[in-house]
Amino acid sequence: MIPVVTPEEMRCIDEDSPEPAGVLVQRAGVAVARHALHMVGGGYGRRVVVVAGKGNNGADGRAAAERLRRNGARVRVFDVTGAPERLPPCDLVVDAAFGTGFAGEYRAPDPGGAPVLAVDIPSGVDGLTGEAGSGAVRATSTVTFAALKPGLVLGLGPERTGPVELVDIGLDVSRARIHLVQDEDAGASLPRRSRESHKWRSAVLVVAGSPGMMGAPVLVSRAALRAGAGYVNLGVPGAALERMPSGSEVVGRALPSEDWATEVLRDSGRFKAVVVGPGMGRGEGTLAEVRRLLAESPVPLVVDGDALAAVDGPLGAEAVLTPHAGEYERLTGSPPGPDRLDGARSLAARLNAVVLLKGPTTVIASPEGDALLSVTGDSRLATAGTGDVLSGVIAAFMAQGMDAMRAAGVAAHVHGSAARLGPVRGMVAGDVVELLPPWLSAHA
Repeated sequence: MIPVVTPEEMRCIDEDSPEPAGVLVQRAGVAVARHALHMVGGGYGRRVVVVAGKGNNGADGRAAAERLRRNGARVRVFDVTGAPERLPPCDLVVDAAFGTGFAGEYRAPDPGGAPVLAVDIPSGVDGLTGEAGSGAVRATSTVTFAALKPGLVLGLGPERTGPVELVDIGLDVSRARIHLVQDEDAGASLPRRSRESHKWRSAVLVVAGSPGMMGAPVLVSRAALRAGAGYVNLGVPGAALERMPSGSEVVGRALPSEDWATEVLRDSGRFKAVVVGPGMGRGEGTLAEVRRLLAESPVPLVVDGDALAAVDGPLGAEAVLTPHAGEYERLTGSPPGPDRLDGARSLAARLNAVVLLKGPTTVIASPEGDALLSVTGDSRLATAGTGDVLSGVIAAFMAQGMDAMRAAGVAAHVHGSAARLGPVRGMVAGDVVELLPPWLSAHA
């Protein structure tokens, strides 16, 4: 996992470094110059314009300018306060105007069609939230130091950064509490099945759906199986057994329309994880049964869809809640806001549960304030039912031994990565289910 630190955390890391500030600036300058030389194909005869501010970011840019001169480049440095509206013709612009601590509106000079290399973060992009005004730098590429910053992966940040190169300049980021999930984290997190393994060792119980609403529970159940659950039992309150989905490996059970939590709680101890909510409806009787399950479940829970409407306080069991922005607003009374990290963390602390806040960058937060980020999802997931698939994957990973936080983070990454194997247009949630095994086989 790649460490991510907030601008304030980065300031403290800089201050705590045993290395002199000048040494760190020189290392950063070397890294920027190296990347710049790669972008323009060498130094001699190349024209580079550096726009530099007065802080550390500007110092990094000026150090890069000196290094580029030594490599034969013709470099002009403009102070950000005196830069022209349109920069002179050049082969590359190095943006070192403002760093991650910048707040406000910045209108960058026109690069005149030249590629732009941003130092640490494109100037004008908020280092914490990724918010950016229309005048913020749109970089071709970005070099950042020690750790990623939230603004590089949240909000408009990914649209403004281009590919991001993370460079180690000798700063200690081992105490980072935010991390970006990577492909290898799936393989490192999923245990291999032993010879003695059997289906009940990774069994998942799905309590979802209602008569006439069978699509969501089927997607959850199939996704759990495809993500490695050894056995999936599906109970739909109020649905007669002959009306349960058939023709798959999912084992159906008929649950009563009332007092179904009693039966679920009696049997749930045999399972390693329980999914509750998708397609259940929000009738008061249903929500009352969900509240009982949330309070008394002896096994970890994935709380999704309609079950989120039953959450009204701290949960009694280990749980993952999976709200999208609208569901988050119903839980809290207000939308997540620009600082999605704070939004997910504050809700997780209030509910004593892991919160997976869905979005282009999915934020997963623990009650203790740790956070994971997943950036693999794209527009292919903007179709009905993909959230149900994600819930099944989370449950399968929990059933295979992951704690709730890691299961949610790795599942979000795998879910988005699998979807990227499918077509850009026309993909449906069921396709994502079938793409899970190929991706997991290649990476886990």
